[in-house]
Amino acid sequence: MSLLQVHAADTVAVCLRDMRCGERVSLAAHSIQIRTDTPRGHKVALKPHQPGERVVKYGHGIGHALHAIDAGEHVHTHNLQSDLAQHDQYSYREPAPRAPSAQPRREFMGYRRADGQVGIRNEVWLLCTVGCVAETVRRIAEQAQVRFAGRTDGIFAFGHPFGCSQLGDDLSGTRQLLAALAQHPNAGAVLVVGLGCENNQLSALIAELGTRGADRLAYFNAQAVADEIESGVQALAPLVARMAEDRRSRCDLGDLVLGLKCGGSDAFSGLTANPLVGSICDAVTASGGTAILSEIPELFGAERSLMARCRDEPTFAGLVQLINDFKDYFAAHHLPVFENPSPGNRQGGITTLEEKSFGAVQKGGNAEVTQILRYGGRASSKGLVILESPGNDAVSTTAMIAAGAVIVLFTTGRGTPLGFPAPTLKISSNSDLAQRKPRWIDFDAGSLINGADRNTLTAALLDLIAAVASGSPCRHEQAGAREIALWKRGVTL
Repeated sequence: MSLLQVHAADTVAVCLRDMRCGERVSLAAHSIQIRTDTPRGHKVALKPHQPGERVVKYGHGIGHALHAIDAGEHVHTHNLQSDLAQHDQYSYREPAPRAPSAQPRREFMGYRRADGQVGIRNEVWLLCTVGCVAETVRRIAEQAQVRFAGRTDGIFAFGHPFGCSQLGDDLSGTRQLLAALAQHPNAGAVLVVGLGCENNQLSALIAELGTRGADRLAYFNAQAVADEIESGVQALAPLVARMAEDRRSRCDLGDLVLGLKCGGSDAFSGLTANPLVGSICDAVTASGGTAILSEIPELFGAERSLMARCRDEPTFAGLVQLINDFKDYFAAHHLPVFENPSPGNRQGGITTLEEKSFGAVQKGGNAEVTQILRYGGRASSKGLVILESPGNDAVSTTAMIAAGAVIVLFTTGRGTPLGFPAPTLKISSNSDLAQRKPRWIDFDAGSLINGADRNTLTAALLDLIAAVASGSPCRHEQAGAREIALWKRGVTL
């Protein structure tokens, strides 16, 4: 097969290989001659389009023709433009009844925490209130890794450049995000180091740690001790001793909180990896678990498909407000809402933000939307949670982990070596990437293009998730790649 028509209503098809001008291809009801050389992953028109006519993919409009397009012609940025508007009107409709379905069973060995959360790692996390002591926590972690070798699943420092010269909501966002990370179930213990004079005062941050017990938390200001490195290592000793009592126990899919992420997407992301992750989302949420979907600008154009699945009108209203607030955020900076896709997305065949969004939302499967969460918040609902964050890979993944995701499913068509505090499985949309970057990619979804059975692949990915949740390292953990990124929105003093 050379072309793929995703939906019967589509007016374009995706090239599954490089197509050459003059080739004739038959596809269902269409027999077309390729009129322009078209790269793999890009689109060709299945019918003529008049100027201004809607172009359809995934069964939805992804923009309009800038000028006349012949059948068989390459459809991309030179002749297709987004239809996204600054503001849309949304109407609530009672969701259709959801029939229960049989779900696959999987068990894993996780850590049940005193506050009811379930973690999949028993690590020590070191956080800092302000960038001035980011190097301090790194050096404490470095020495602690030697002193306490083999007694935890790892000791890791997560520095950042913020915490001072911030005001208002911008400062609150930094504090809330760090406080949420400090309560994460993958951290058996947490050390927070402040400086002493920063806007993000240590006392204010600690006051937000409602579920982190005193026997799992230590903190101090570096200005208040003689040797901040030795003080940090000494503070970890009783925490590590307390963690020695922790044991893995049997858990099932309903105990998981998933993060759903795509980064470096290509045209195959919405055909292979994202729908596959959507199947995992459905399995976990139907089993009583939670999945978190973020990257709000990459919902623009496809948001109605999520609004139709909101459990009730208040949840719907919260999602509408979140979408509109993010569009206003763009407008306040005098930027169009359709500035996305990125250069790499376009090289991979994605033309408009609508096209990218309809591919991206598939990570959420068909799960019911149960909670709308603002940046720095923690998920408290079972089902699909929509979290406020930008599309930036590092910022949005950090926010999902802070919200409670113990494992992240990260789909990619271009590849990335990024790693984060929680295990992050990289799932390639095409087999070429998986073969070229085996140290980056944990799972290849590209075989779906070549006819692999989706149910079989879903079962294989569930097996991998259970193995990683039970302690098997994923690629970025093996490489030692771990970092966080905070969302800086306000004035810097």
